Amino acid sequence: MVGLKPSDVPPPLGVKMASAGAAACIADIVTFPLDTAKVRLQIQGEKKVAAAEAKAIRYRGVFGTISTMIRTEGPRSLYNGLVAGLQRQVCFASVRIGLYDNVKDFYTGGAEHAGVLMRILAGCTTGAMAVSFAQPTDVVKVRFQAQMNLDGVARRYSGTMQAYRHIFRNEGLRGLWKDNLPCHFVSAFGAGFVTTVIASPVDVVKTRYMNSPPGQYRSAINCAWTMLTKEGPTAFYKGFVPSFLRLGSWNVVMFVSFEQIKRAMMVTKKRFDASN
Repeated sequence: MVGLKPSDVPPPLGVKMASAGAAACIADIVTFPLDTAKVRLQIQGEKKVAAAEAKAIRYRGVFGTISTMIRTEGPRSLYNGLVAGLQRQVCFASVRIGLYDNVKDFYTGGAEHAGVLMRILAGCTTGAMAVSFAQPTDVVKVRFQAQMNLDGVARRYSGTMQAYRHIFRNEGLRGLWKDNLPCHFVSAFGAGFVTTVIASPVDVVKTRYMNSPPGQYRSAINCAWTMLTKEGPTAFYKGFVPSFLRLGSWNVVMFVSFEQIKRAMMVTKKRFDASN
């Protein structure tokens, strides 16, 4: 290891996980309004809202949704659920990205060149682990993004921790772990436009199901069937444009940030080792 440049030294597990989590948080902050717009579009038409002001609100397109939210609820509404979103990224990205190389090496026995199947298997493994850890944070994030900050409209949750407690008390562990594993698996096998085309129907069902109160849907399949019969096939592509824009921009910010943070942490670690 003597004489190696920081970029030549394999980063330890802690550095990779911390870098991935920090980079994902940066990407989430940058792209969060697009994700919120996507959620609002996806749940539009699902149910009637009691307040007359809320009934009159219609979202049209990604930028139309963002401008409508700013006009009716204020700019802060675009970041509803950000705390849970950052918690999700710390849990999800640090496991999915930070552990990937270690899991891949475990499957390949440390071979220098891993085959496609081993890479897919490693991705599926870390993806499943990440979903298991981050699922409650995703549920809370979606519910906050769906919550309207309007006078006369009852708010389901007043804070992030209160939301976790409320869901657990009223829906149990199943409420916090509402199933969205298929969506993450689908998203793991594509990128950009192709990913959005394939994953959008599952993502819409995930959003509707996560945001639903107890008893509205019997299962995710029942949710999908209800959408199909009541709103038609186009309902599965609500929020398509912000979802596509968010996915592309999130990936760019995430991986650029990941490399910069990882490099900085490795340089810091090398200086610390040298001083000792």
